[in-house]
Amino acid sequence: MTKPSSSLSLNTDSTCTHQQSYENYGHFFVKKTFHKPTYCHHCVEMLWGLIGQGYYCEVCNFICHDRCRKYVISPCSSIAPILIKNPVCHIWSDISRFKRKFCNICRKRLEDFSAVRCEVCEYYAHEDCKDFAVNDCRETATYAPTRDNSTTSVRHHHHWREGNLPTNSKCAICRKTCWSSECLAGMRCEWCGITTHSTCRSRVPEECGFGTLRDIIIPPYAISIPRIADLNKDLILGIGNNMSKPIQNTSNNNYIPQASDYVIVGSSNTTDYKNSGLPTPDSSKASIDLQRLQRQSSFTVPRKKTLPTISNQLTLQRPVHRVRSSSTEHPSGGDPETGPIYIEKESHIRGCGETFSTSSIQIESTSSSKPRRDKIPNKSQQDEEEEREIIKVYDGNATFRNGTPRSISVPKQASYTQILEAALRTFHINDDCTKYCITVPTDDVGGDQPLDETTPLKYLKQISGRTLNIYIRYKERGDMDIDYVRVYPGILKTHDCFKVIKVTSSSTTSEVIAKALSDFGLTNVNAEKYSLVEVLLISNVNYTDRILEPNEYPLHVLRQQRKESVRSHRVTRFYLQHKDDPHGPSVSLFVGNLPPGPRTEKQYEKILFQDIFKSNKDLKWDNMDVIYYEHGAMVLVYNDSDRATRAFSILRQAYHDQKQLLVLMLPNIQPQAIPSNISPLLVFVNVKSGGQQGAELITNFRHLLNPHQVFDLQNGGPLPGLYVFRNIKHYRILACGGDGTVGWVLSCLDNVGQDALCQSPPVGIVPLGTGNDLARVLRWGSGYTGGEEPLALLRDIVEAEEVKLDRWTVVFHQDQDKRLPTVPEINSGKSTSAARKAEENRKNIRILNSPVALSIVSQEGSTSEDKTEMFVMNNYFGLGLDADICLDFHMAREENPNKFNSRIQAKGYYLKTGIRKMMKKGGLKDFTRDIVLEVDGRRVDLPPLEGIVIMNILSWASGANLWGHEKDDKFNRPTHYDGMLEVVGVTGIVHLGQIQSGIRSGVRLAQGGHVHIRMNNDYPVPVQVDGEPWLQPPCDITIIRSALRATMLRKRKSKIKRRNTEPSVYFPDLDDDSKC
Repeated sequence: MTKPSSSLSLNTDSTCTHQQSYENYGHFFVKKTFHKPTYCHHCVEMLWGLIGQGYYCEVCNFICHDRCRKYVISPCSSIAPILIKNPVCHIWSDISRFKRKFCNICRKRLEDFSAVRCEVCEYYAHEDCKDFAVNDCRETATYAPTRDNSTTSVRHHHHWREGNLPTNSKCAICRKTCWSSECLAGMRCEWCGITTHSTCRSRVPEECGFGTLRDIIIPPYAISIPRIADLNKDLILGIGNNMSKPIQNTSNNNYIPQASDYVIVGSSNTTDYKNSGLPTPDSSKASIDLQRLQRQSSFTVPRKKTLPTISNQLTLQRPVHRVRSSSTEHPSGGDPETGPIYIEKESHIRGCGETFSTSSIQIESTSSSKPRRDKIPNKSQQDEEEEREIIKVYDGNATFRNGTPRSISVPKQASYTQILEAALRTFHINDDCTKYCITVPTDDVGGDQPLDETTPLKYLKQISGRTLNIYIRYKERGDMDIDYVRVYPGILKTHDCFKVIKVTSSSTTSEVIAKALSDFGLTNVNAEKYSLVEVLLISNVNYTDRILEPNEYPLHVLRQQRKESVRSHRVTRFYLQHKDDPHGPSVSLFVGNLPPGPRTEKQYEKILFQDIFKSNKDLKWDNMDVIYYEHGAMVLVYNDSDRATRAFSILRQAYHDQKQLLVLMLPNIQPQAIPSNISPLLVFVNVKSGGQQGAELITNFRHLLNPHQVFDLQNGGPLPGLYVFRNIKHYRILACGGDGTVGWVLSCLDNVGQDALCQSPPVGIVPLGTGNDLARVLRWGSGYTGGEEPLALLRDIVEAEEVKLDRWTVVFHQDQDKRLPTVPEINSGKSTSAARKAEENRKNIRILNSPVALSIVSQEGSTSEDKTEMFVMNNYFGLGLDADICLDFHMAREENPNKFNSRIQAKGYYLKTGIRKMMKKGGLKDFTRDIVLEVDGRRVDLPPLEGIVIMNILSWASGANLWGHEKDDKFNRPTHYDGMLEVVGVTGIVHLGQIQSGIRSGVRLAQGGHVHIRMNNDYPVPVQVDGEPWLQPPCDITIIRSALRATMLRKRKSKIKRRNTEPSVYFPDLDDDSKC
């Protein structure tokens, strides 16, 4: 059969040699008749005809035309794991349901089934398929010190991913549609986004230019991560869903029942089931079980004297694991609308010391609208089921201990070879079946004996009884003392993908290392400086590695691995690795949730070294790089990766002051490897902002950018990201959240900016909050709703213009003679508990000090007669009515945060609060009589007002224009960078409603650059700074311009028009075929 000339669709290297040849790229093609419209997974065209329209892979469900079969370049899932040059494990998301997506393993739809996706790349899988996932995630950190990392010499290649293309994607080569909503088809680069047909991919240039986002992406060859063993990638980098979970051993013998425990054993009717005496299952639970059953793992072998087709399978099924049932897509031989079916669940659960007995469950299909008589299975189907046997297959001792077998269905007259081939395929093993054998379990500790090859099923029934169990074993010949292992070079300088090394029972690890270095052409290196690492590529545990001892025997390791699991042996590799980490010994640990405030380095050292590490010198850090006193965080630097690993594990489980410490292991960015024309983007996402779209947005940004550029603000806030980017000269920031999130990022920039090369990077906004007033002024919109593509948001950041934002310092100065009793003792119209909570919020509010330390809040118990507090204001300052409403909302959200999960709920509460205050008499109608307002040294006469708002931007309370559009010769046209503040008054709740509806504007009072307010009242008044409210006792308030000016990104009014609007704009340098 003709093999295609195209390379594989995985992250393999075209320079690799000695690749094993697989016919049809490992697929097990059989001809099949389809009874419903079916599309070719290669050319995306429909299969036409009445019978035998196309070919179907029995393992991975790949479907193609007869004419396309010899051009297929997508490898089967049975060989794909061993074709990867540099395996990178996936980081799985939480279990969810995804619409209009296909599983990259079994190629079936994900609708109605539990599924997961990779947080770094566009890889989707059913929950019970992910164990067979290919570890070909994006390589996000490939910096190698031994390589010339100059921007002119490093070439980055495409990382291709099959299927799940964006809607209406077109091929960059032939300009035809390459996406499909009917099957997993088409190719897409995970970095630049270019889409092509499978057949056209060979014409795309090998080098990837990162597409339209190349100006803001950090190339993977400019990032390095520490070489840490025994820790998964998601735990190290903090970009997975397991940050709050304890580190667990990857070998778990506690069995958890899976969908593969359910096996269809036949068909019957309701009467037979009722007569069986078993309880009738609940209808809703039966529906769920039926869906899980359709994803279960069993393999069907055709009967004798029949064409090897897949005619008796469920429509939705797992690759290689097929169930005896009828469906609308199957060939003739049964009604596609089947009636009641039996499910037999047989689980030997030994993790808890118990063995659960067999039970049977009947599930009635409800998907058909035909009469009841159409659901009765015909006699031929019943006869066919009676002629088959269900066998449970264990892949070595590991699956037997864990109680996770996979099932196959074979005819009663099946031969030994048929059973063996079916067993190998159910575990995705594509190899010469003569190397393997079948054995029968004899006890519960892994004992077995060979299966008779002449009458296998008869012999199996005599040994196993009613439940048929078998092992897959590798044939270990006692007289064979020679074997071969593949040794991969890792990051060593060589053009070879791997070398095949002959080993004997007496060959040691040191001998294998010396032989491998010689075969790779590295003759001038010291073999003692290298180690041999055994890497096990198992998707459900990411991948784990183990360094072999110099005197260990690799052949013994191989034989033990084969005995434990044949499939694990197939995906086990040996890598050459330098004993010293080439990236350097430095490992940076970010530690947060420590007590903030004016503490010394010795105090923090006492907390960590004595209280947590128990004075263990083996866990002591080499350097405390930086301490963020205001945030209670620091960065510890270790020069030994082993010590860093142990310290990381202990700190993650440690508590201080009843708070669990936050620990992150940070990547290292190499600025010299970043091209000079690139301004990288640092992304901060607040997943808890009012809009609640942050979780989906952060995943999309990780897919589009390098995931090391995207930080979740729940993990330490902006400080980890700012520390990682501290050595980059020019970069931009994208803050995804509300106005509070933007202020949070700007305040952290104020604290750490002096220690960074880029002290004031421009900040863009994706509005996820409730108000989003600053985002409205900068044209980023009123709120992100999910309708706009994340790619379009990033393009807008690339094209955005830089503007300045004035920032102001609000100083609260309270004299000793003006101090009142504590807030709970004051009858201010609020309950005692509410007032106490407001006082606590006021005390705990963040104090945003400037780098020059303008002042420090006096602590409780200070002997100073004056009390001064300082805050940095970006948007506006409110005194009176609007702050009162904001305080009520803030307190309600603190008490019941689950009631404010959307903007509509938040604005609804604002409306309800306003109506309640409008009906209430009294309030703050006379509070301006005791207020003295001075602007630029001149006193302003105040009319009767209930609130005063001092604005820096022309958006207030979710987009209202409080200043108004009317022109007035007394005042200048206000902007957010003119060095002026606008002072506006509101007369009451009705006035606020009119302002929100656009009927009226506020009462213009003054405009100036210095505002002073003296509060002469004898009761506390609500105040708020950028939406942070509290009750403020009488004091003097001064607002002056801060020395801190922020650089913001403003969205352009008119986007740059492109002549080519097809999806190929991902790859702008590709204009025609002449460049290929």
